[in-house]
Amino acid sequence: MTNHLERTHSIVLSGPIDRVFPLFTPIGETLWVDGWDPEFLHPQDGETRQGMVFRTTHGDETTLWACTDWEPLTHCVRYVRVTPDSRFGFVEVACRPTADGATEASIAYTLTALNAAGRSYLSELTEDAFAHMIEAWKLRIDAWLQV
Repeated sequence: MTNHLERTHSIVLSGPIDRVFPLFTPIGETLWVDGWDPEFLHPQDGETRQGMVFRTTHGDETTLWACTDWEPLTHCVRYVRVTPDSRFGFVEVACRPTADGATEASIAYTLTALNAAGRSYLSELTEDAFAHMIEAWKLRIDAWLQV
């Protein structure tokens, strides 16, 4: 069973960086992630900034999030996340424009299991499974960008 892992995958999205990067904020994700409904604890208006704290629920799991790095000028954001009954981790998104006006987004997850349930989750998040998850993001984001 895996206790700790790091995964990274990059996707090219069919929109300019100033339109794509905001989609990786908690409010932006509501536009393309089914069931994503963050509860903003601080600030309560959901403005993305360093130090923001929010909560999400997916199935029977609740996850607490905090934004540790918010760098809109360089199009980078980093979150810390803890699913208390399973795992602790970091999520980092770094975007850069491509020569043809699209956006390359590099998504990195660093996860540590907190218990057997977390080890089971991490063991299932193989390199291929992670790439598949992020490629699914690409499909949903590109579909939203076409609207």
